Amino acid sequence: MNANATRLSPAQIIDGKATALAIREELKSSSERLTELGQKPGLAVVLVGEDPASQVYVRNKDRAAEAAGFHVETIRLAAETSQAELTAQIHALNENPAIHGILVQLPLPKGGDLNERETVRAISPDKDVDGLHPENVARLVMGEEGFVPCTPAGCIELLDRYGISIEGKHAVVIGRSMLVGKPIAQLLLARNATVSMCHSRTADLAGHCQQADIVIAAVGVAGLVRGDWVKPGAAVLDVGINRGEDGKLCGDVAYDEVLEQAGALTPVPGGVGPMTIAMLLRNTALSAARAAGVEL
Repeated sequence: MNANATRLSPAQIIDGKATALAIREELKSSSERLTELGQKPGLAVVLVGEDPASQVYVRNKDRAAEAAGFHVETIRLAAETSQAELTAQIHALNENPAIHGILVQLPLPKGGDLNERETVRAISPDKDVDGLHPENVARLVMGEEGFVPCTPAGCIELLDRYGISIEGKHAVVIGRSMLVGKPIAQLLLARNATVSMCHSRTADLAGHCQQADIVIAAVGVAGLVRGDWVKPGAAVLDVGINRGEDGKLCGDVAYDEVLEQAGALTPVPGGVGPMTIAMLLRNTALSAARAAGVEL
């Protein structure tokens, strides 16, 4: 899973798409080795309802897992599925030895009795490859081994593979969600960064960013981070996915402006986004490796 660090030059583009493809190739080799040991990585994706965006996400995950040589099961349930029925399906997957990772595609349909927190809690922490179960959240905070949410894990992987030092650096995280902001702050702290957690109500947000060696924007506001917010040479990771006034996808960072200031920058699309599926597959392979009693 290691790669040679890339030497940074000013305004280097961090290519998440190419990095994710490299990781998926590495996982293909890991999958072959685990299959020989009788633990072919198995991923189950549960999709409730027919939300178009969710269907696209699930299809992409399925294809990536199959291309890496994983066993994939996609369970499609009607939008009218009850919480009891969904929980029973998850419990069956918990008991299935061929499944090492379980992912329930969120958000769940509205209008019924489905509850996202109850659904996440139903997944075995040892198969929670999304890293959202409270036990895995606690393991992250306590510095213990567990599954880490995929997007934050992908951010750290990009910093590592591009040779961007974390230890001793000042990192500013914009956004405090359980999916990205809070876990990425914990991961940075674990790597000995000094972390400032910022959000929509932070006073002088620009001033905080101007002091940062690493900026991670995950607040969901298009073009929030401007060029004059960024310390020259800083690494900027844009986790935001927004739809601009022109209908095109854009991030939380004013890309053209920040490109003139940053030492390294992720684009949207093609930056952090592709890493999410790659980290999901890596978590699943890690689960299979634990089942086989080997190191990945």
